[in-house]
Amino acid sequence: MRTLEDQVAIVTGGASGLGAAIVARFLEEGARVVVLDRTPERMADLAAADPDRLIVLGGDVRSFANAQRAVEAATTRFGKLDCAIGNAGIWDYSVSLDDLPAERLDAAFDEMFHINVKGYLHLAKAALPALVRSSGSLIFTVSNAGFDPAGGGALYTASKHAVVGLIRQLAYEFAPTVRVNGVAPGPIETDLRGPGALDMADTAISSVNLSRVAAPNVPLGFVPATADYAGGYVFLASRRDSRPATGGVLKLDTGIAVRGIGRAAAGGRLKAKYGGD
Repeated sequence: MRTLEDQVAIVTGGASGLGAAIVARFLEEGARVVVLDRTPERMADLAAADPDRLIVLGGDVRSFANAQRAVEAATTRFGKLDCAIGNAGIWDYSVSLDDLPAERLDAAFDEMFHINVKGYLHLAKAALPALVRSSGSLIFTVSNAGFDPAGGGALYTASKHAVVGLIRQLAYEFAPTVRVNGVAPGPIETDLRGPGALDMADTAISSVNLSRVAAPNVPLGFVPATADYAGGYVFLASRRDSRPATGGVLKLDTGIAVRGIGRAAAGGRLKAKYGGD
């Protein structure tokens, strides 16, 4: 029997990158899936090929109404909802606070937190009644930046630390009926974009060449494919395999957290820039 046979799931940001890999793996494991994404056309061919098990909706996660639409699509077409996965997000390309233009800080902060944090809140709020009825689960995509520095800049790192806190708080609020967990990927070749407020909306993380930049600096020595991370979501969605798990984050960070002493600090240029003793 497939691991997620007869489950119904929602995946936000599911039309490309990590989200698309999660969708493909959930379908492989027997689930039916609703995708909410700003670029639904990327999954049009797959939806047309498997209309009985896949629904693709266009919409921005910053709108609560879009989260409601996804839940309604799941419960109306498939009769229930077992798992809601908050995955849509943006990255700040590790821009430091010093390099972030002061006049763009407010807009960049709002965009980052509205997508990376408020989008998850919208999904949790909209999905809660259906998940209570099914004794289901919520899963949020975190990042190694949810625990350690240098996985992004100040904005991204703060947003992912907030997601870790959100997981713990909602796990407390929703227990014992709904489990809430997270998956924290490490480096990944995907289509993750940046904030429009910083002119990064058309820049994909794949442009960074992580295989050259990141692989030599992580203990496992390679940058995983998106599909390598999808199994973590299957595990946490599985009632058989992860029934005792709530309030936790599954770290799939290629060993970043155990790499030991590396670069001591990133601010060595600040005295030269601003002066001081």
